[in-house]
Amino acid sequence: MRTLRSSARPARLPHARGGFTLIEASLATVIVGVGVVAMVEAQQAFIRSNLWSSHAATGTFLANEIRELTRNLPKHDPVTGLYFQGGEIGSPVLVGWGPEAGEVLVTDFDDLDDFDGISFSFVGTPGLVDLDLPGPVNAFGEVIPNIGPDGSVAAPDPETGEVAPMTGWTQTVFVQKVSPFDTGTVVPDAQTEPASGSFRGRQVHEYPLRVTVEVSYQAPFATEAEVVARVTWIVP
Repeated sequence: MRTLRSSARPARLPHARGGFTLIEASLATVIVGVGVVAMVEAQQAFIRSNLWSSHAATGTFLANEIRELTRNLPKHDPVTGLYFQGGEIGSPVLVGWGPEAGEVLVTDFDDLDDFDGISFSFVGTPGLVDLDLPGPVNAFGEVIPNIGPDGSVAAPDPETGEVAPMTGWTQTVFVQKVSPFDTGTVVPDAQTEPASGSFRGRQVHEYPLRVTVEVSYQAPFATEAEVVARVTWIVP
């Protein structure tokens, strides 16, 4: 028996394309590019956040070192105190606010008001001419040495014996008299209150003090420093 063969030929499949069109390649490039940019921006944001957290922690540490340094100091000089010295009639001069004569180093400061306006900076110089002393300093009044990227501590200078301080960091101290009834209200250094009725008055040295430490950091190549931490406390 003979098998009949169909004379119809099978339909030919369409020819498969090879490669991508220009539009497809462009879309793929855009998609990959957007993904890469997003990853880079996310990484940069993480680095910035991590760097800021590190700076904030360092700044808080440096501010608390000043607090520890001044914790046991009296408000005003333990020998001379804070008082008025007679000048012209009606204009007595306040004596005792700020460093007294002979107090030129942080280890000389023996009361809180000595620290008012003083900065401890990596560019500070010895002496109180510009109120900018070498620093930052720790709770013992010692300059904190710089630490390198590998964790090594800077060695003292063989000639002067001085250590290279923490680069870029500055501690600035502000001491202000405040109202006994509202510590948010600053009063003049020479503020007093006269007696009235049963109130005996308030002498110039009988006010609470508000101490504020601002810690700033100036990054390499930056034109100015940025405050990264601020610590405030009240001394009644």
